[in-house]
Amino acid sequence: MKILHTSDWHLGHLLYNYERTEEQYDFLHQLADIVSAEQPDVMVVSGDVFHYSSPSATAQRMYTDGLLAIHQACPSMEMVITAGNHDSASKLEIDRNLWSHFQVHVIGKPEGKQLQKHLIYIKEKGYVIAVPHIYPQNFPLLDEDTPREERCQRFFQSLLDEVSRQNTDQLPVILMAHLALTGSDSTGHDEPIGGMDYTSISALGDGYDYLALGHIHCPQTIQDEQHCARYSGTPLPVSFDEQYLHSVTMVEVERHNDTPQIRVLPIHNPKPLVVFPKAPKPFDEVLNELQTLDANQPSYLQVNVLVKDFLAPDCKERISAILKDKACRFCHIKMNWERNEETSSSVHLSLQEMKQTSPLDIAKLFYQEKYGNEMDDELYTLLHEVITHQP
Repeated sequence: MKILHTSDWHLGHLLYNYERTEEQYDFLHQLADIVSAEQPDVMVVSGDVFHYSSPSATAQRMYTDGLLAIHQACPSMEMVITAGNHDSASKLEIDRNLWSHFQVHVIGKPEGKQLQKHLIYIKEKGYVIAVPHIYPQNFPLLDEDTPREERCQRFFQSLLDEVSRQNTDQLPVILMAHLALTGSDSTGHDEPIGGMDYTSISALGDGYDYLALGHIHCPQTIQDEQHCARYSGTPLPVSFDEQYLHSVTMVEVERHNDTPQIRVLPIHNPKPLVVFPKAPKPFDEVLNELQTLDANQPSYLQVNVLVKDFLAPDCKERISAILKDKACRFCHIKMNWERNEETSSSVHLSLQEMKQTSPLDIAKLFYQEKYGNEMDDELYTLLHEVITHQP
C-alpha cells in the first residue's frame, strides 16, 4: 500500500494579522501535483485541517477546492481526514456523507463502542485506523472495568484487535492519531499553558505497520523494534520558530509486519518566514543590513535585535520606513537581551524555596535573570508599593 501522509495544514491561519490564503492555495496545488505524480492508494490527513475551530468562508472554500483538485489528480485514491485539537469535530463532519461520494472519509470524533467508524478498508490494499484528537480524560469507556488512566491504551488496542480479526490477507495496517508522543521533538511548537499532554508510544497498542501522526509541527520519525511512527509536520510554518524543512511524507508498505519505506517530499513556500539577521545584532546594525534585503523576494520578516537597555519608541516605524518598497511583510521585533556577565547568573529555586521567598525577592531575581543587572531603586519601590498595597 502506498500512503501519502500529511497533517497540520492550519488553513485560515493569520500570521500577525496577515492572511496566508495565497501560500495555502499554493501548498494545496503542490499537494495535487504530488498526488498526480505518485498516484497513492490513500492520503491520510492527521488533524488540524483548519487553524481556527470556526474557520472563515475563505478557509472552508480553500479546503473544498483543494480536496476536489486532489481527487481529480487521482480519482482512485481514497482520503482519510481526522480532526485535530484546532478543528471543530462536529463542523468537520457536517459534510461527511457528501464527501464519501468522492472517497473521502472524515472522522471528527470518537463514537464509543462503534469501533467500525474508525476502520477504513482500502480495497485489496490495506486498512487505515482513523483516530481524531481526543483529550486524555475523554477516551471512550469500552467497558466499566477499565480505569480512566487505561482508557487510551484500551481504545487503541481494541481498534487494532478488530482489524487483526478482519485482516485475514495480512494487508498493511496504518494507524492515525493526533497527539504528542513522549520523547518527540516539539521545536517550534507553542505549548499551551500548563504544557502539552504527552502519550507513550506503548499506550497506542501493537499491531500497526505505520503510525501517521499529527500535532507536533517538527517532522520526525520515531522508531523502535516494534513501532514505526512519524510526524509529517506542518507543510507551511505556523511560527518563526519553525525554521526547518517543511514537507509531506510518502510511505510504502508491502505486507503486514513489513518495515515501511519512507520518503520525504519537500513543500516550497513562496513566502517564507525569515528571521533577520539569524544572529541578533544591535538595532542600528540591523537597520543598515535591512537595506540589503532583496526588494523583490516576498517573505514575512521577524527582526532579530540585540538589546542592552531599551529600544527607541519609534523603532517599528524606522524599520517600516526601510521596508516600505520591499516585498517582505514586517511582522515583529524579537528582542534578545544582552546580559551583563558580571551580574548575570541563572538562579533555580525549588518549589519549597519559592514558598519561602517573598514575591518582591522573586521579582528581583527574575529582573536580574532577564536583564542581567540589578533592579533600580525606583522600580523596586514601585513594586513594593504594589505588592504591599501601600499608596
